[in-house]
Amino acid sequence: MDASLSSLTLETKSMRLDIAGFQTRVTGLEHRMGSLETQMTTYRDIDHDLLYLRSKLTDLEDRSRRDNIRLLGIPEHEEGTDMQAFLGSVLPKLTSLDFDPPLEIQGAHRVGPKHSDTSLRPRPIIACLLRHNHARQILQTARKQGPFRIGQHDIRITADYSKDTNEQRKAFLALRPRLRQMGMKFGLFDPARMWVTNNSISKDFYNPDELSLFLDSFQHQPMDSTNPDCSQDTGRENEGGGPLPPGPEKEGPLHHDTDLNQRGRDTERLARLHDDSGQVLHAVATYTQLSERDKSRSPLKPMTVPP
Repeated sequence: MDASLSSLTLETKSMRLDIAGFQTRVTGLEHRMGSLETQMTTYRDIDHDLLYLRSKLTDLEDRSRRDNIRLLGIPEHEEGTDMQAFLGSVLPKLTSLDFDPPLEIQGAHRVGPKHSDTSLRPRPIIACLLRHNHARQILQTARKQGPFRIGQHDIRITADYSKDTNEQRKAFLALRPRLRQMGMKFGLFDPARMWVTNNSISKDFYNPDELSLFLDSFQHQPMDSTNPDCSQDTGRENEGGGPLPPGPEKEGPLHHDTDLNQRGRDTERLARLHDDSGQVLHAVATYTQLSERDKSRSPLKPMTVPP
């Protein structure tokens, strides 16, 4: 009897030690989870700051390019040895504009490596004009009259944007067939804002994904193609080639001066940042789930042994 009681006492002490060890481990796990939750909050703040800074940089880059124009289709070597003198004489002839004061070009060059294959598309030319109003006049004329002709070649003149803005614009332009098919009015504004009107209700989109979801919501709804408010084309285009809505045009190359945190661009950039830190975020989420599960359980209590 005494031997059995002694054995039971030893097993009880061993169980108490094990339970104390479990409690220590749970306490440590809760502490680590609290630390990870704090780090998660810090990462979110950093993500927000990075998105804001990247949006700022994109905006500043677009502003630095506001005096630039991009010429497409000019044959290679057409400019000779002096690109600035060539453009200074060609641009007034192409646009039929009388510049006052005279047109001055600060710099110009082709984009991309040289090539001798005449079957390839000519490299674009980027020209930086001295006066912003001259760039605006050329772009407005190109929008209304273009494309221009040099010999047998079609010449297009467009605005110059940053890489991020160009990607946004391309994604918006890829949705134009769907907009036309659904009979909606639309226009692409500087730098990357799509204006859409459906049944006299207009809406602005800064994110191509949001616009795609908006169009999906109308996929099973019949459209009245005879409605004059849902015509496919407005008959006018902005500098990027998209049609404009009726009414006066907004001035200035950038229309998002007070909206640096555009929803669409923020969403896309946040996805990129999360791709880089996905493993960390997954680990934090796992620990968070474990924490919630442990909190829902009753706390461990030491085992009582009858004397």
